[in-house]
Amino acid sequence: MEEMLNLQNMEQYFSDETLAMIYGWVINTGVNIIVATVILILGFFIAGRVGRLVAKIGDKHRALDSSLFKFLGSLARYAVIAFTIIMVLERFGVETTSLVAIIGAAGLAIGLALQGTLSNLAAGIMLLFFRPFKVGDFINVGGESGTVKEICLFTTELATADNSKVIMPNNNIWGSSITNNSGYDMRRLDLYFGVAYNSDLAKVEAVLKDIVSSDARYLSAPAEPLIKLRTLNDSSVDFLVRAWCKSEDYWELTFDMPRKVKDRFDAEGIDIPFPTRTVFTHPQKDA
Repeated sequence: MEEMLNLQNMEQYFSDETLAMIYGWVINTGVNIIVATVILILGFFIAGRVGRLVAKIGDKHRALDSSLFKFLGSLARYAVIAFTIIMVLERFGVETTSLVAIIGAAGLAIGLALQGTLSNLAAGIMLLFFRPFKVGDFINVGGESGTVKEICLFTTELATADNSKVIMPNNNIWGSSITNNSGYDMRRLDLYFGVAYNSDLAKVEAVLKDIVSSDARYLSAPAEPLIKLRTLNDSSVDFLVRAWCKSEDYWELTFDMPRKVKDRFDAEGIDIPFPTRTVFTHPQKDA
């Protein structure tokens, strides 16, 4: 009888202890779930706020590129989310050190596999940060010329003079010499005009000066227009017209000036030479 009572007492003891353990585990797990939920909610809320705040920095200041700060805002958002997830895992007793090491190794492997793509990404960040050109600029880079239509993280879109669409990888652009024809407000225009050797050189110079002075698109600063005899060629005397203009007027003046000069030279009787060939013939001697 005593043995039966002892067995019953032991069963009751273990039963109570088991129930206490289960009860404690349930309470602890429930608390962890509640705390983890709160951490997740706060983490995602903070991540969204941080991402938007960083992205808005580029919108508030014209000197800053909004595309770059949108990208930085996304990075900041995902960084906060990653930190939040690590906190939740630690709450449940997960060893995050090994997890971070595994993620780092996986990131390294992915980076090696996608090094070409990542190099374009890195170049895109550099282009957006240092801004050697902006949307609307006319540039020469990597053997291509065109107006910049869009700067993305991986590629840059150009529209050529005949309106062809060119997509260039950013790595090719960042690794090449970039000529930004729209980088400054003013450009210097150099044009050459040849006249015949028997022309009145003083008259030619006066006509060229009159053409330039009558066109308001030419600027007097940073230097006055320069019109001088430049070269004595085989069949012509070449004059240099060097003047400054606004960048937006550069191409119009490049095309307008030759027409104006031709019309004035014709009106003033100034000859524009062109290549000629003189042929001498010798009579054949009788055999």
